[in-house]
Amino acid sequence: MPNEKNSIGKKVAIIMGSQSDKPVMNAACEVLDFFNIGYEVLVSSAHRMPNKTRQFALSAEGNGFEIIIAGAGKAAHLPGVIASYTTLPVIGVPIKSDDLHGIDSLLSIVQMPPGVPVASVAINGAKNAALLAVQILSLKYDNLKIKFKEYKLKLESEA
Repeated sequence: MPNEKNSIGKKVAIIMGSQSDKPVMNAACEVLDFFNIGYEVLVSSAHRMPNKTRQFALSAEGNGFEIIIAGAGKAAHLPGVIASYTTLPVIGVPIKSDDLHGIDSLLSIVQMPPGVPVASVAINGAKNAALLAVQILSLKYDNLKIKFKEYKLKLESEA
């Protein structure tokens, strides 16, 4: 976890439905490390660990989190279940599966009912999920806004 002078404390929770999702979700960790944003990673399946998932979602804000990135494959209920229990922004990462190549996950995440929003990124798009989290946090943290603008300028110059 970042510990530099200009770091933003533990603000993002990265949760995934299975340990097998870790290789995809590591991209989010790398982005948050780059921007010196603290985060916590945990595994909690909406189907196999419903009580743990519910407790996490209910206590996330009280534990200091401001954004939740939730990665899930197949039925991909994890982001929606978490969003149903919290007012924090939830960003869903559909994880590619062998069965339907992540289309099932994507559709499960984006088809939330009115009143329970979940932002979604591309299949295996954990990097963009973390960048969206950075953008949201930069509305509150000026040093992060400056660093994100520098990041965007660098992207432009590398194109």
